[in-house]
Amino acid sequence: MSDFLNDIKEAIVSGDDEIALDATKSAIRSGKSSVEIINKAAIAGMEETGRLWNEGRYFIPDVILSSQAFKAVTDFIEADLPSDSTNSKGTIMLGVVSGDMHDLGKMIVITMLRGAGFEVVDLGIDVPLDVFVEKVRELKPVILGLSALMTTTMLSMKDIIDALRKNGLRDEVKIMVGGAPTSEKFAESIGADAWGRD
Repeated sequence: MSDFLNDIKEAIVSGDDEIALDATKSAIRSGKSSVEIINKAAIAGMEETGRLWNEGRYFIPDVILSSQAFKAVTDFIEADLPSDSTNSKGTIMLGVVSGDMHDLGKMIVITMLRGAGFEVVDLGIDVPLDVFVEKVRELKPVILGLSALMTTTMLSMKDIIDALRKNGLRDEVKIMVGGAPTSEKFAESIGADAWGRD
């Protein structure tokens, strides 16, 4: 790993968005691609933050600072990520369900998908059920990703799937769910096609 990539990773782990952004600019000037920066530095930094969290060495404020540094990097280089729809591997639409404001996991997934050549539509946070239905009808994504971080909001994922079925759209899209309280068993129980652990 080049020094610039390591600097980005370390800045994300330490939660320093200014150093992360400066190192990103330096990496781009040195010829590093956006995809390389995302995969080898930004995501690696968040994975390290996740490891520290799982070990009980990082707490919510540490994770928030890391995520802000990660976002500084990804916001800066997002324009350089593959976006030519003629070469797209498909369109994936993602959103955090109604009542839930947590989007760190969704943003990491979006960055990884874009870096892998997918076209991604981000519906944002606290997305009402009818917006999911309307956007599936309008944009016809190959995959719809539903995200929730709370047990109280994850239950609305079933309502969204039921609404898609009621509107004749369920068979038009594969549905993947994710978020801390979800599981493969939960995904199966609500009629989703897949579940993402992280």
